Amino acid sequence: MIDTVADTAEKNVQEISENQLNEAKRLLKKGRLPDAIGLLQKILDERPKFTDALYYMAVCQRKDDKSDAALETLDQLIAVQSSYARAYQEQGHIFRAREQAELATRAFEQAVAFNPALPASWKALISSYEDAGKSEKALEAKHHVSWLSQLPPELLAVTSLIEENKLFMAEQICRHFLQKRPHHVEAMRLLAELGNKLQILDDAEFLLESCVEFSPDYHRARVDYVRVLHKRQKYQKALEQAAFLHAADPDNVGFEVSLATENQAVGNFDEALNIYDRVLQRQPELHSVHSAQAHALKTIGRTNEAIESYRQAYRHKADYGDAYWSLANLKTYRFEDTELAQMRDLEACDSTTSIDQVHICFALGKALEDRAEFDESFTYYERGNRLKKQESRYESERVENEFELQAQLFDKAFFEQRSGQGCVDSAPIFVVGLPRAGSTLLEQILASHSQVDGTMELANIIGLAHQLNGRRVLSKDARYPKILLELTAEKLQNLGQKFIDDTMFHRQGGVYFVDKMPNNFRHIPLIQLILPNAKIIDARRHPMACCFSGFKQLFAEGQEFTYGLEEIGRYYRAYVDVMMHWDEVLPGRILRVQHEDVVADLETQVRRILEYCELPFEQGCVEFHKTDRAVRTPSSEQVRQPIYKSGLEQWRNFEAHLEPLKMALGVIVDT
Repeated sequence: MIDTVADTAEKNVQEISENQLNEAKRLLKKGRLPDAIGLLQKILDERPKFTDALYYMAVCQRKDDKSDAALETLDQLIAVQSSYARAYQEQGHIFRAREQAELATRAFEQAVAFNPALPASWKALISSYEDAGKSEKALEAKHHVSWLSQLPPELLAVTSLIEENKLFMAEQICRHFLQKRPHHVEAMRLLAELGNKLQILDDAEFLLESCVEFSPDYHRARVDYVRVLHKRQKYQKALEQAAFLHAADPDNVGFEVSLATENQAVGNFDEALNIYDRVLQRQPELHSVHSAQAHALKTIGRTNEAIESYRQAYRHKADYGDAYWSLANLKTYRFEDTELAQMRDLEACDSTTSIDQVHICFALGKALEDRAEFDESFTYYERGNRLKKQESRYESERVENEFELQAQLFDKAFFEQRSGQGCVDSAPIFVVGLPRAGSTLLEQILASHSQVDGTMELANIIGLAHQLNGRRVLSKDARYPKILLELTAEKLQNLGQKFIDDTMFHRQGGVYFVDKMPNNFRHIPLIQLILPNAKIIDARRHPMACCFSGFKQLFAEGQEFTYGLEEIGRYYRAYVDVMMHWDEVLPGRILRVQHEDVVADLETQVRRILEYCELPFEQGCVEFHKTDRAVRTPSSEQVRQPIYKSGLEQWRNFEAHLEPLKMALGVIVDT
């Protein structure tokens, strides 16, 4: 990446602050509270949002009997990073000292929700639950304390550091521990979790596979193994492991739900729904299972049943934000007045967790937009995005530098020198671009052709990029994409064939198949090198419409650039620039399809797309909404309807609030 003078200066400030923080911690340990507070204040004068400094300031203030000041500091910390678990633990200590039992319990619960590796919070909760007569919750807290007490101190530290997203330090400690005890299964599991966090999924899979071989009855590792296999979209293998867990402990509800999830992933929807029904017959209060059942029903088009299941989810847990957002995310659901009032109350309630608050904010934004109450709708969209942004480490500069580097490294001569290399298979059709640009519609059109299989947003290309990058995901000296310069013809052939082999499971016998992962546009050089005969379609939409649609969409993961109007505008502009570069160096290689053109003249665009893909015209592609298939994206309900124009300029209802977006887009705002 390209370092600037500002980057270097910021790095120096951070390094000085870290050294000062370590000195403040030493002073705190020695009981020299005034000195520690003075040094921490000096750090915060320079970096007022330095979360660790705010935390230790609050600790010092509490120990110095300045609890009001400590609570104010903790409020500042939570405003900067709402998921900072130890902040809630500190609140719990203060409230408990003040004999405010209910507030203390709530704070400790928040702490372990964000970081389950906090023994002090769990121990405090045991007392709180026992005093309140909540024996089942007290027993659960005791299990956590027992588990954590069995861990070697190094692994307890690793567990906590992972939850705090201090991954580099966690990895160093974990690897050092494994050098002394190379077959310690929990250490291997934790290292795999680090690989999972860093998207190095092949390493994580290998470590977890080794764990379950060394210790077949260590269910904690096998549960993680199922999750990583699922994340790698190795659904059949994940199903086999989930079945093993269920057979080992048939009464474990978590294992039973996991079995349903993996059946759903491989397309066994009837079996998945039967399992959900069995679980809910025994324990109808399990709100998350109602929600999982609803997701399955929605995917196969049983929308009315899905709605009822989502409603059951929030009936059993009133502040379960995911249920409200999932209803809103159907795009066709309209909330009743009572539901709207309930969401307003819950969003404003102090006991609602930040995660549920985010979901409810986005749901309220959609509900109010549907009622044409646009100003208030935007207030909730903006609040939900602001809460999400607090948890994100997204930096626009990093992405812009990435695209600039690609343009510098890969010119026309680079690709000409590698002509004829890679895997010759022409089966893949990549639909790329930004989310909410119409990619699901294009996939549905193509999947309606007799020779084309629709799949899903496949993670394979991104996985290959992470694999090539090695363990430098968060490093500025990343190997990818520069490593593409070094790959031999044999390596390119093998990588292309690996993509074909690994995606075979998702196909149903068609000559071609669609991979509609939008973010694959960030890997055009990799696709071109390993699959030179694959088709690439760039799904494009009016900048304001696309960006605002992304801003008001709560994504499950991977789209952190959408949580700010300036950020998404800069991202869109960088995307346009890099795609223009590929048009220049790979002329005719990528087909651009403008969403507005598809809406205006569907058949003409369908014929154009099919001609590019070298496919004969079929009327079914025009009548795409009649195609019966599972659709797993937020647009699932929309692509089951005939094409409509009403959504093209919805952003104009919010235009008064979108000046930051317009400024970020600059000259391309109306292109």
